[in-house]
Amino acid sequence: MTLSKVRVGVLGAGAWAEHAHIPGFLRDPRCEVVAIADPVIERARAFAERFGIPEAYASHEAIIGRGDIDLVDVCTPSATHFDLSMAALEAGKHVLCEKPVAYDYLETRRAAAIAAAKGLRTKLGFTFRYAPAMRYMKALIDEGFVGEPFIFNGYEQNSQWLDPMNPLRQVDHEADQSVIQVSSLEGYGAPIMDLGHLFMGSRFKEVVGTMRNFIPERMVRATNTMMRMNIDDGDIFIGEFASGALGSIQTSFVTVGNYPGLEARVYGSKGALICRLVEENGVCESLKAASADSVEFRELEVPERFYPPGGHKRESWRSLFYANLVGSLISEIRGEVPGNEGNFEDGAHVQELINAVELSYRERRWVPIPLAAERTP
Repeated sequence: MTLSKVRVGVLGAGAWAEHAHIPGFLRDPRCEVVAIADPVIERARAFAERFGIPEAYASHEAIIGRGDIDLVDVCTPSATHFDLSMAALEAGKHVLCEKPVAYDYLETRRAAAIAAAKGLRTKLGFTFRYAPAMRYMKALIDEGFVGEPFIFNGYEQNSQWLDPMNPLRQVDHEADQSVIQVSSLEGYGAPIMDLGHLFMGSRFKEVVGTMRNFIPERMVRATNTMMRMNIDDGDIFIGEFASGALGSIQTSFVTVGNYPGLEARVYGSKGALICRLVEENGVCESLKAASADSVEFRELEVPERFYPPGGHKRESWRSLFYANLVGSLISEIRGEVPGNEGNFEDGAHVQELINAVELSYRERRWVPIPLAAERTP
């Protein structure tokens, strides 16, 4: 494996590319962003000038077709992720894609299989598994701090769309409004589901859940009007892991609280850990621990080795967590570490869980995992 710099092409010049993706790449000296594309060429050119990116294009083909680009970063609207990721993989590029790769887990699994066959690295935007406090929590679990994991509780919720005048994006305004549409379960649920799989050492095998629409009338960015939007803006499910452990996950973007609003709790035979990723009082993360012989939770200091160079808990969570994500992917592409964590196969398992919870709600029953292909919602 060559140790030359990884050359990156970014697809999409939106807010998340601006505040997380591109700063993450610029922070790592082992890679360089050489091109950016956006259908609105003025945005691509503005980003190129601001971040010192040599080339700006109006189409993704211009980037995917370049032979000198190693990694394609798909940071575009969700509906475009699968086609762009597949095109990049077929062209022999490593791929970083924001979640979801596809709305159907079978499509995500198909992309994962192509990557594996070609020996390519993939990674999803499971940003929160790369938070320093979450990395430390995983290390403690692996070291046996909690003993046998019994219970996982996960939450991802904040006030992002509590105000109905805050324009919704990433929604289908032409969908049948007589039927609730998956929204928070997928957009907010995926990262905490990923952490549940990561921390418990196994995946959910059966789930039952429900979804609700609490705020029916909303401003929609695509139409610039107030309209009925029957979306899941709050949901809860419980389930059993293949290991026999129990889990519960709750997500919502209409619950009072700050960004990113994520909490993961693991309770085991020897101890318990609670990690919160919430920007409060200038700090973006915290980790608390208790043990069977000392049941009062105490805050742990996250060791410096879990932070990216120059990182600290008082910087923005967007740049801090994403710097670790980028660092992980670059290390994997360059062959500096074994394996490929948070990849499209992991994404397929998360998407299958999302599909199972939706099916549970629609059919009002427990749903086993894996899903049969014909039962995919």
